[in-house]
Amino acid sequence: MTTQGRSPQERLAGLIGTRATGTGDFETSIAGLCFFRRDAPAPPATCMIEPSVVLVAQGMKQVWIGGQAYGYDTTRFLMTSLDMPANSEVLMASPEQPCLGLVMRLDLRMVADLVAQGSLAPRVERPVGIGAGIGTATPDFLAPFARLLALLDEPEAIPVLAPLIQREIHYRLLMSDQAARLRQIASVDSQGHRIAKAIDWLKLNYTEPIRVDDLAARVQMSAPTFHHHFRQLTAMSPLQYQKWLRLNEAKRLMLNEHLDVASAAYRVGYESPSQFSREYSRLFGESPKRDIAALRRPPNVI
Repeated sequence: MTTQGRSPQERLAGLIGTRATGTGDFETSIAGLCFFRRDAPAPPATCMIEPSVVLVAQGMKQVWIGGQAYGYDTTRFLMTSLDMPANSEVLMASPEQPCLGLVMRLDLRMVADLVAQGSLAPRVERPVGIGAGIGTATPDFLAPFARLLALLDEPEAIPVLAPLIQREIHYRLLMSDQAARLRQIASVDSQGHRIAKAIDWLKLNYTEPIRVDDLAARVQMSAPTFHHHFRQLTAMSPLQYQKWLRLNEAKRLMLNEHLDVASAAYRVGYESPSQFSREYSRLFGESPKRDIAALRRPPNVI
């Protein structure tokens, strides 16, 4: 089949497959763009999804956010407008037909700039709820991604052309069925924008004790309004979000930096290792020691 006769998804799969040659995640020389490849289905794994668009060029994936499943494949893309704690799983993949895709981080300042232009004046829209959604991957939407990936073969053009193509992708998102979700966060006077600012603060200060009233005041919202919109957009309360950040950082510290349970607990802000262990077990389904031991165990060990 010629390049012209291939679907947009097949062209993207070809471009990704030549660079993602083994299972894993792969950074590229284009800022904010990475590839992924999975050669087999995989159960849900805890992750943090940045404001981004995720495309599957081959195979099928699904994320769980707040108990709700969001499935996406070659016809549907995932978009998140906030940093979203989630569980991601691979539904369809094999060595012969691996799950191939890309993640492009969104530039919310670029979104706000596009919205401010006359042709993209802010619309009056109802709140769209949680900061994640599934959009339709039309040929017009996919076309600039193929051009962006093609720049990897022309590295000297990346600094000049990649920002222009990424701007077009943001424009396409604002013309897509996920536009309202983006506008909800990008508009500087919106409740969504204030929640995004609060999340930015939490990510930098998750080890510190927080009072919801103080965090609400920091982003100029009343405590009840702040709590309502935070839960609506993230499917978590602010304290649950902080707990998720703490527990996942502690898991990283134990796994990668070989801290013991108590040291990891104190490092991320817990005063009681026993409380840390209880909350860790509730989130990950195993005690910290058992979970880390299982992750370190070589595959296929009987």
